[in-house]
Amino acid sequence: MRFRLLKKNFIAFLVILIVFIMLFYTIRWTKSEANVEVTEIEISQTAIMVKFDYETIENMRKSVYDSNYHQFIQNGDKFPLDPEVVVVVQVHNRPAYLKMLIQSLEKVTGIQNTLVIFSHDYFSEEISDMVKGITFCRVLQIYFPYGIQLYPNEFPGQGPQDCPRDISKEDAVKKGCSNAEHPDSYGHYREASITQTKHHWWWKLHFVFERVRVLLGYNGFVVFIEEDNYLLPDFHEYFKSMTELRKAKCGDCDILAVGNHDGLSGFRELSSKTETAGWLSTKHNIGMGISRELYYKLMGCNHAFCTYDDYNWDWTLQSLSGTCISKPLKALVARGSRVLHTGDCGLHQKEDCRPEKSQERVDAALKEAQSALFPQVLTLTDHGPVEHQPHMKNGGWGDVRDHTLCINYAARL
Repeated sequence: MRFRLLKKNFIAFLVILIVFIMLFYTIRWTKSEANVEVTEIEISQTAIMVKFDYETIENMRKSVYDSNYHQFIQNGDKFPLDPEVVVVVQVHNRPAYLKMLIQSLEKVTGIQNTLVIFSHDYFSEEISDMVKGITFCRVLQIYFPYGIQLYPNEFPGQGPQDCPRDISKEDAVKKGCSNAEHPDSYGHYREASITQTKHHWWWKLHFVFERVRVLLGYNGFVVFIEEDNYLLPDFHEYFKSMTELRKAKCGDCDILAVGNHDGLSGFRELSSKTETAGWLSTKHNIGMGISRELYYKLMGCNHAFCTYDDYNWDWTLQSLSGTCISKPLKALVARGSRVLHTGDCGLHQKEDCRPEKSQERVDAALKEAQSALFPQVLTLTDHGPVEHQPHMKNGGWGDVRDHTLCINYAARL
């Protein structure tokens, strides 16, 4: 009797042991599979660098799609921490000015804690190699997929059936050109080279906040600049101080304007000073810090932005401030600019570009301003509530095809 009892207990123990062993190895196998899946996902998102093919337009279109999908983070292994500041650069085709910008970035204290995103609407090996040569911070390159280089003979480029800019509507209708019914407010027809910048800016805003995977958990400000800008050495530290100042004393400030168009005039006296102001295109469109909160407000005005008859993104933004966005946009402004404008040619002036002279001016100005960089404390002059600032629209954006493409960026990207 006693032997039978021991035998039953042994069998029960053996069954329990077998079950335990099976569970143990099942759990280990499941964890191993999960780790393999995570590794595969990480590789697919961070380790694939697309080789850009410039040979044909079709090859470039495919390279653009593949690059925007894989989003290779250059120097990601070297700088693995999450960024403290994100800078987005809109790049066209001015490599000499882009080179100056990159040189200024390298001199920024704390740049290793910054993610710099270069958004291109013109694709060349010269520009690509310039960006690939950056070793001092994390870099992501994204590519505007609807530029005129990719569509040279059809919309959104300039198609052979498009109406000439200065033809009258009556003559355009008689001629039967494709956009005859849609001149702008001043009777002119679209020019693809003029409309591209606004398209690129709005697409880029969508893509950075909605599709850049490395930023999906990022809740800080994103600073938007252009290829012909130049950052001062204390840009990173100064911008972090501005974000803290906003948090403490200017919670209703929508935009951080870390640059202005005054150059470094009076910089020693203004270096540590900030003020509030209503956002203005002519003053605050350089070095704009935009939060995810403001981005969502702008997306609520997607249709208004995309149908407003002005080819300038910044004048269009000003038109939304106090209209579609009911409360006018309030900016926290650096009186001592940390972003300089170096370009002496661009959209409207394409000749007599002299970047070497711009570099000389920057060097001389920086030499004078050096002692006033890195202020210990920022001061704020709050001018109170801001008002809507209406302006006369500039036209150039009357074609319904531009409106439709612009509106659809939120869906397509």
